[in-house]
Amino acid sequence: MEQLSKSITAKDIPDTWGKSLSCYLQRIFLFGGLLLMSSIQHTKKIALVDCNSFYVSCERLFNPKIRRKPVVVLSNNDGCIISRSTEAKALGIKMGEPYFKAKKIIKEVKIPEIISVQELAKRMAEKSTDVIKALMKNGVMVTINQNIDADTAEIIAGEFGHNVKRVDEPDFNIDLKKEVDKKEDLVERAPVVTIMGHVDHGKTTLLDAFRSSSIVSKEHGGITQHIGAYRIKTKLGKFITFIDTPGHEAFTAMRARGAQVTDIVVLVVAADDGVKETTIEAINHAKAAKVPIIVCINKIDLSEANSQNVKNQLMEHEILSEEMGGKNLFVEVSAKSKINLDKLEEVILLQAEILNLKSNPSKKASGVIVESKVQQGKGSTATVLIQEGSLKVGDFFVAGPSYGKVRAMNDDLGKKIIKATPAVPVEIIGITGLPVAGDDFRVVENETKAKEIASYMLHKSKISQSEPFTKESLEKQFSDKRNEKIKELGLILKSDVQGSLEAIINGIEKFKNDEIKIKIVHKGVGEINQSDVALAIASESFVIVVGFNVKPNTLARDLAKRDKTEIKFFTVIYELLDFIKDSMSGLLVPDKKEVLNGKAKIKEIFKMSKIGKIAGCEVIEGKIDKKANIRLLRDNKLIYDGKLNSLKKFKEEASEVKEGSECGMVLENFQDIKPNDILESYIIEEQKRSL
Repeated sequence: MEQLSKSITAKDIPDTWGKSLSCYLQRIFLFGGLLLMSSIQHTKKIALVDCNSFYVSCERLFNPKIRRKPVVVLSNNDGCIISRSTEAKALGIKMGEPYFKAKKIIKEVKIPEIISVQELAKRMAEKSTDVIKALMKNGVMVTINQNIDADTAEIIAGEFGHNVKRVDEPDFNIDLKKEVDKKEDLVERAPVVTIMGHVDHGKTTLLDAFRSSSIVSKEHGGITQHIGAYRIKTKLGKFITFIDTPGHEAFTAMRARGAQVTDIVVLVVAADDGVKETTIEAINHAKAAKVPIIVCINKIDLSEANSQNVKNQLMEHEILSEEMGGKNLFVEVSAKSKINLDKLEEVILLQAEILNLKSNPSKKASGVIVESKVQQGKGSTATVLIQEGSLKVGDFFVAGPSYGKVRAMNDDLGKKIIKATPAVPVEIIGITGLPVAGDDFRVVENETKAKEIASYMLHKSKISQSEPFTKESLEKQFSDKRNEKIKELGLILKSDVQGSLEAIINGIEKFKNDEIKIKIVHKGVGEINQSDVALAIASESFVIVVGFNVKPNTLARDLAKRDKTEIKFFTVIYELLDFIKDSMSGLLVPDKKEVLNGKAKIKEIFKMSKIGKIAGCEVIEGKIDKKANIRLLRDNKLIYDGKLNSLKKFKEEASEVKEGSECGMVLENFQDIKPNDILESYIIEEQKRSL
């Protein structure tokens, strides 16, 4: 309504007659009134004209777009409302009221693709109950927390007299669009280098050698299981930002993100081990991201080292050194013995100089979430790599569906800082929610804008994750219900960081099986709490609580012990995945295999009044076991399959009779036996299956 009424506000009314449509109509009306009075004087007839909405009708005549909209017309001298439409009257706008008072009621409502009833009411400054009533009148039955689509929201906003502005993602991200940098504002920045390669090829050891740190000693199993971001100062006085990625196959997504945020990839290949599957995967990630690859052949001090073999293997994947006619830089090092590390630094800085890396530090900060986690005493924290601009304490930001205000910042060494410039990784405190590694990070003007964008991103995320009901999906659900063979393994997953949790879930998805369903009942970052255990207890299916680099608090531990709920802890991801795989295998229906114990031939048949027919037999092969199954064959046709009622040897009950011995057998509930019938003793063995 604000937009529609803008053309008729007091500021738009000129001081002179004739320039405003309403003023022009006023002149006509007054002139018509004089003629009417003249007529009255001559005819002595009186006419009463109600012109409450006269000017509004005139405005609508010349501007049909404002029909059925709240419209007011103002006087040209004091800006008071002299005419109002029925819709404006319904809003509570009074005649003679100054426009500035009515303007507070008039709003432009921004409506995204999906909006909650509560949020719509808030944006319109209307009562939630009134909005719900309006929706009910339109046949939409919802609660305050439920979402409605943009079309429905637009109808409701129109009924309340507000103007609507449909908002799509670009509109929400208007503050997030990259600013065009002036050449004079650009300054040189440090290169961002991602270290990639196969597990145990020395990536983190290399980083430790650069930093004179001991990161690798803190990693469980001696392998990196998180993405880390670190900054070093070279002997030349220049900085390099390193991103360390895990090498295990479960961390594919992490490696992909690492390649996407980097300027240069350093591919670490062990000289004694050569190119592996993960090495090839890293090459593909780097190529997809279109970033230069520097090959670091590590462990050259080992007796088994063969650098030439590594080079030959890399040739198969189009990674060639300059000496071999390629464009990739190669450096042979030993991270453990600190051989040629200076040369590797020089090569990285040379590549960075070729790339001419520059950025504008004076604008709002933007970057990417490297990792996120929940820390005791700090709450949700995130490692952010600043790519453009400068991040300061007190800045409002949005990161995917999360937002917040930077309350504190720490550098990669844990030192508190108040400002972070491009290519600097920092840990920030002050996040509402927990962003996902890889989420874009942007500074915005205020908390309202941050909330607005985060809310929209959350709605988009929910839509993308939800699977529509189709005929096929419904039929599958019904089929699953009918199929009692399908079993379910429930999992509650808790991890120390978001990236590890993602890697675990990706690994679990590879264990899909037609007989076993994996149901992730709950997943999250942080310690295992009482609520997690209670959820496992309350679940209908068999649920295991699994913690990765986290343990339960005291209340959770006591509750699990009391209710005998299983909690498993792991510090190495492939051990966790192996456990889940084994747990699924344990639920598989075992294979059944028949094992033949022995055969017997009926020689004679004896009859006893109380027992019936007794088969006098000779064991011709193996043994006859009383507890085993027994079947009778006649002319190689199955006549009977059941159990033995009695097995005797020399009138004594026996548990088994071996080959070459004679025995008497009574079949359970079967009397149709004849001489020369063959009796086979067998058992059914169950064999465990694995995925």
